[in-house]
Amino acid sequence: MKFSFIDYTVFIVYALTIVGIAYWVTRKKDKTSEDYFLAGKSLPWWAIGASLIAANISAEQFIGMSGSGFAIGLAIASYEWMAAITLLIVGKFFLPIFMEKELYTIPEFIAKRYSKRLKTILAVFWIGLYIFVNLTSVLYLGATALDTIMGSGDGSILMECIIGLAAFAALYSLWGGLGAVAWTDVIQVVLLIVGGLITTYIALTHVAPDGSAFTGLSTIYDEASEKFSMILDKGEIITPNGRDAWLDLPGLAVLIGGMWVANLYYWGFNQYIIQRTLAAKSLKESQKGIAFAAFLKLLIPLIVVIPGIVAYVLNAGPDGVVTAQTVDPTFLGEAGNIINDNAAPWLISSFIPTGLKGLVLAALSAAIVSSLASMLNSTATIFTMDIYKPFFNKESSESNLVTVGRISAAVALIIGVVLAPQLNNLGQVFQYIQEYTGIVSPGILAVFMLGLFWKKTTNRAAIWGALISIPVAFYFKVAPNGWADSGFFLNLPFMDQMFWTWIITMIFMIIISYMENKGADHEKGIPLSRSTFATDKVFNISSTVIILILIVLYFVFW
Repeated sequence: MKFSFIDYTVFIVYALTIVGIAYWVTRKKDKTSEDYFLAGKSLPWWAIGASLIAANISAEQFIGMSGSGFAIGLAIASYEWMAAITLLIVGKFFLPIFMEKELYTIPEFIAKRYSKRLKTILAVFWIGLYIFVNLTSVLYLGATALDTIMGSGDGSILMECIIGLAAFAALYSLWGGLGAVAWTDVIQVVLLIVGGLITTYIALTHVAPDGSAFTGLSTIYDEASEKFSMILDKGEIITPNGRDAWLDLPGLAVLIGGMWVANLYYWGFNQYIIQRTLAAKSLKESQKGIAFAAFLKLLIPLIVVIPGIVAYVLNAGPDGVVTAQTVDPTFLGEAGNIINDNAAPWLISSFIPTGLKGLVLAALSAAIVSSLASMLNSTATIFTMDIYKPFFNKESSESNLVTVGRISAAVALIIGVVLAPQLNNLGQVFQYIQEYTGIVSPGILAVFMLGLFWKKTTNRAAIWGALISIPVAFYFKVAPNGWADSGFFLNLPFMDQMFWTWIITMIFMIIISYMENKGADHEKGIPLSRSTFATDKVFNISSTVIILILIVLYFVFW
């Protein structure tokens, strides 16, 4: 049996502990909307930092990024390490403005800076994105992992796992709101880091001739040295399915190009991430939490990417290459394709011993469930505060707002459960999420960046920018699908597509703003000064240390 009674016991104790803590910290019966959606604005820095990482590290990273580690290598870690710098930028330059405006939601900023109409458009978009992309993919990836670890890996219990994860997340997040999510995230993030480190350690000992984790690290570096290149050249790494990894991580674009679009959008303007920073006791507390999360991001590749590289080495043939003939059968899809995302589940199922397997499964579940809970709460927040209250019940009572939040979260979860099984056989789901989110993120980033830092940006320019960015993105998107030969389309990696879509959208917005206002400031432009972005000594020292560590990491693994 892959999963023993001891493992089940460990997992059940974990689940009961999380639910118990959630109900204890949110035992207040009469919750206001601020209690439910912003945890009563009472979160300390360490809870904010832990909750940011728990919301971020989900099946996308634990499973999807391990799969990309298997297919591509350490280069995929740029998403994590560049995120550390991005968090510092968000803490210094975005949070002061968001906190000053006392926001509940990111769309609310759009209403205060531009117009209610644009806010509504983007609110509807975000609700759709969270339900149809984020919730669905996390449920699918998480259930796939559980199916591999607890079942036979053939999808026989996939639907049961999807329903189980959904029910677990709903059990505490629908009742307690952000408070339940954030406070339990402190436990969840400890579990996911400890469980991830255990998986990495045991995996490295199995690949080492002498059973030492340090030797194992040296072994995978010697046997798959190409997997430790951070900045990829074209043709440098070909994935097990024959795809050039450069198309996913095109060289210097991870440092000076499209990676910034992905990261600034995700960490700065993503409701289910930024919401816990808005729930801080104060701006300084929120900035300390951001810095704490940035430190934790430096560790994440060790627990989500290295195991994928270990799985690659263990499944490679004598020539050091993974093929359909050398790989474990659990990696093969119905069409004979290699499913890279099975790397972490395969390691856990094959090498983690009884008892520890239950702990590792609890860590994996913590990653999945905490992200699900965050997405549910943020979906409910946007729907309730940006759609329901202004359009359906402007005089709604606080208790009714909470009820609507719970109902909308439940509906979103049900839709996710129904759609999740449709993601089967995608290969690298992490890359799929990045690529299709990348169609809309450049336009939204342009709207926010110019709205925050250029007072001349008009509402009409923002609306046109959001609309124009979609056809521009699709112009780049269709070229790899056979249209490039026409000579009219450019065939670019998707990261470069995001970068140029962002730049082109901002150019359009600047031109439209000048045409409309003749170069004058917009009436809702945000006045900024040096004092707006002043930060304390703790944040400044932390930022300096994090940046120095990142310089060393990129120097070593360039």
